[in-house]
Formats: sequence, C-alpha cells, structure tokens
Amino acid sequence: MKLLLMALAALTFLVSPARAEFTLDSRFTDSDGDLIADIPSDASQQIDPDTLIFAYTPVEDPAVYAKAWSDFLAHMESVTGKKVQFFPVQSNAAQIEAMRAGRLHIAGFNTGSNPLAVACAGFRPFTMMASADGSFGYEMEIITYPGSGITKVEDIKGKKMAFTSETSNSGFKAPSAILKADYQFVAGTDFEPVFSGKHDNSILGVANKDYPAAAIANSVLARMLDRDVVKAEQIVSIYKSQTFPTTGYGIAYNLKPELQEKIQEAFFSFKWEGSSLEEEFGKSGEAQFVPITFKDHWAVIRKIDEANGVSYACQ
Repeated sequence: MKLLLMALAALTFLVSPARAEFTLDSRFTDSDGDLIADIPSDASQQIDPDTLIFAYTPVEDPAVYAKAWSDFLAHMESVTGKKVQFFPVQSNAAQIEAMRAGRLHIAGFNTGSNPLAVACAGFRPFTMMASADGSFGYEMEIITYPGSGITKVEDIKGKKMAFTSETSNSGFKAPSAILKADYQFVAGTDFEPVFSGKHDNSILGVANKDYPAAAIANSVLARMLDRDVVKAEQIVSIYKSQTFPTTGYGIAYNLKPELQEKIQEAFFSFKWEGSSLEEEFGKSGEAQFVPITFKDHWAVIRKIDEANGVSYACQ
C-alpha cells in the first residue's frame, strides 16, 4: 500500500534522532552480512541436545496448538532422531527469553517479535507457512463491533483502542505507525491505548463489546471464525493494511550445523495433506512451508520498527 510506505518514510525522518540501526547483540557475529547470527565456528560452543524444544508464537489457546503441531513434531522426531517437545509459551517476551537462555531450540516467532528474537536470542529464521500457490502473509485490520459508533478510523478519537503487545507487528507496531502518520493520532492524547496480551483476547474483547476498537492479525481472526469462537456478525473491519510476512520459523544459532540441516529438512519434507497441521492452519489458507530470509522478507517490518523508534537493545 503506497500510503503506508509514504507514512513510514515520513515517520523514519521524524524519529531519526532516536532510531537505532538493526544490529545483533554483541555475543553474536554476522560475518556474511545476512543479518542473523552465524553458527559458532568453535565446535565446543555448538550444542546437540537429546530433546529439542519447540514453541509456537503465543496467540490463541496453547492447548489448541499443542494438538495442531503433533503430527509435525512426530515427523521432526523421525527426521532428526531426537525427541521433540512442545513448549506452550504465554508471551512473546517469555519465548524470546527462553531461546536466549538456551531453553528453546526451534520456534515460530510472530512477525513483530522476529527482529528482537534475531537480535537478542540468536534466532535464525528460514521458513514460513504459505498457500499452495506460494503466496503468504496476513494483514493488520482495525476492528470494532456493530453499533459501537465507530464506522471509520477517525471515529476512534477519544475512545479506547486495544493492542496486543508491544512486540507484535499487527497488534501494535504497524497500527501505531499508521495511526500517527495517516491520521495524526497520538496514543494517550487522541485515544486511550490498552493492551490485551494476545490477538484472541483483542478479538474476543471487541466481540463482547469490552473494547470499542482493536488492531489484530486477520489470520488469527479467520481461524477463530472458522472454529466459531466468534461470529462474523460480531465484528466490523474498518481498516486493512498491506500484506505482511507471517510467523517466521527457525532455530537457535548454536545448534550443531548438521542438526540445523536436519531440522530444516523436517520442515520442507513435511506432508501437509491429512495432517493435524493442515486441519488447523488450512483454515487460513496455509498448505506448505516455503524458504525465506530475514534480510529480505522482514525488511518492511524493520522499517516499521524504525518508524516507531524501536531499539533492539538486549538486556
């Protein structure tokens, strides 16, 4: 969307004094310039755990996704020869910290937290889900409920606006940039920001009329509609963004190179048809894993971060 790109360019200029260029934490190296941590050249710094821990980005009910990923994780066990355990994380911050501390080896990080996971936790993303024709991504939508008095974005002024978490692209970063650039809306001045924690909380909050408006990922909404968690007549969309890359899947930088190759093989050799993964993610059109690079596919997300003055300082 041209308006968004123009808005991002304008915001980048406005916040440039506070903007930090994307860099990795000092404990990582990037000798090839691909913006992700290199695998340690010293074999003594590489790890080969008996059990691999996998976590999916914390959206919706973790119990739903433990079942959804069961067939895939069984496939990964057969390819890697390792036991693979699903780890139900409750927040983006907890997921990043788990990988940074060495307790998480394979993960799907949501769009917005990918850069922080790469910079601070040594996350090496290499794939995302896509449809059968190779297309991928989702859109940020701003939603409300019928009878809220909100029919366009301008009507949010003076009201509450629900976000998910500060690390979420569609749940916070992108809508913040768009509201400021396109509508001159400043949080705390023109509207009251509230945080729900997760996309499903925001969607349910709007459907139940707890929030007059919310910024959400429409891929999550599609799956919730398909499961009848909410009804289409409870939701009204008043804004839809350009398409963004969806959850990026990858591995911890310090796994042994041959293990990293096996894990990648497990993703790309997985047969979706008839699987528990297809049953859940087919609801939003996904049908395969496709290769990606953080440098190219997350360029627009890093630009949104620049527009919002995001710092990747690791603590």
